[in-house]
Amino acid sequence: MNSIRTRTRRTALVAATAAAAFVLAACGGDGGSGSGHEGSPHGSASTRAEADGGAGNETGEDAHNAQDVAFAQGMIPHHRQALDMARLAADRSASPEVKDLAARIEKAQDPEITTMTGWLTAWGEDVPEAMSGTDHSGHAGMPGMMDGADMAKLERASGRAFDTMFLTMMVEHHEGAVEMAGTEKAKGRHAPAKALAEDVVTAQNAEITEMNKLLGKEGKEGKEGRD
Repeated sequence: MNSIRTRTRRTALVAATAAAAFVLAACGGDGGSGSGHEGSPHGSASTRAEADGGAGNETGEDAHNAQDVAFAQGMIPHHRQALDMARLAADRSASPEVKDLAARIEKAQDPEITTMTGWLTAWGEDVPEAMSGTDHSGHAGMPGMMDGADMAKLERASGRAFDTMFLTMMVEHHEGAVEMAGTEKAKGRHAPAKALAEDVVTAQNAEITEMNKLLGKEGKEGKEGRD
């Protein structure tokens, strides 16, 4: 992903939210699609993944490699930020469709954090610490991750301006998730992690399409999620 182009595009969109034409589909898009699964490599695990070339650490059902570790260590904080964004919608959104989408994101991703935490614990790997509040500045380099300034703007917004900003940011957040899921699909070894990555691509591409329709961007489809 071209991070500079993406950041410039989002900044322009966010700045124009108050005056932007915001289109909400009456049916609420493709309601019922599964929610996001997001991830990005943790530094040390990512380095090991490159070094070992994907070699497995174990045999049997729990066989995994460094890419699987990196996927879980990146996915957990990425999910946490998505939950922080989603929880803002209840009090700030003016759109029933946006509120419904946010509720689906929260319902799906919260238990996935528990699942991935279980993997890392079983493997004897570090579980990423939760950031305070909505401050995720320590993970701002991940694909699709919002920085502190982005989150502060979203917290201050309300009504239609919030909805436009939320959807614009969440589309980028999902695109980052699909990118990282593609890497896990291609290089991971742990079967449950690879299955989760496959779900990420399917579910988040569907939600990207849904969100683009809510933004009035018909025909904007999701990505393939290939590395």
